[in-house]
Amino acid sequence: MADELVRMERINKFFGRVQALNDVTLSVRKNEIIGLLGDNGAGKSTLIKILSGALRPDSGEIYIHGAKVKMRNTSDAIARGIETIYQDSALVTQLSVARNLFLGREPVKGPRVFDRLDQQAMNEAARQLLKQVGITKDIPSTTPISALSGGERQAVAIARAMHFESELIILDEPTNNLGVEETQGVLRFVRNARDSGHSCIFIAHNIYHVFQVVNRIVIMRRGKKVADDIDPKQTTIEAVERIITGMALAPL
Repeated sequence: MADELVRMERINKFFGRVQALNDVTLSVRKNEIIGLLGDNGAGKSTLIKILSGALRPDSGEIYIHGAKVKMRNTSDAIARGIETIYQDSALVTQLSVARNLFLGREPVKGPRVFDRLDQQAMNEAARQLLKQVGITKDIPSTTPISALSGGERQAVAIARAMHFESELIILDEPTNNLGVEETQGVLRFVRNARDSGHSCIFIAHNIYHVFQVVNRIVIMRRGKKVADDIDPKQTTIEAVERIITGMALAPL
């Protein structure tokens, strides 16, 4: 398809004798928000870890803009415009909010050979980004991550993805441990990402949050994709829950 951004074709993954993914094919179009749903152990996180370069598949192919690629590590994914926010945030607790936002991609001032960090630019960006994800509390950008709550840490991880304009942003349980206002900030971010031309894969156990922001729902169960192309405007939360649990079937 001309508007297809990413395609994962017949992905298989084993952990010992356990098959975590069984011939899973997933496509993401440009300017599309996909809700990837399934119970614990369905294979959702394994699938997105393969797309983000954190794991390698045992078989299958990945295409970006129609070209076959190899994701050897997370740096390969980032270089190809894929940014991932995991539920554990992957932050360095000893470093400040500002340093975590720019970790490995810090702006410098003056001749690059001196590598002088532009701390002022990082601090200002940190203040603005935290506001965008719904943090109303005045958190100094020099605050170490270890001093933040779980929800605030998740907000910092989301703010980091917001700053670096990736084509595809993967959010793995981004609203876990967040308060109501912080959660609304995350959902606003997802909507804004779509409106500004980005694509997202949104993984969440809270189906109500998914229904608020996604264009399409994909459901996995026991390592297989069991439903695709579900339009949230044409179904109900109860119907989707029945497919997730196996009480109902949906055509692929």
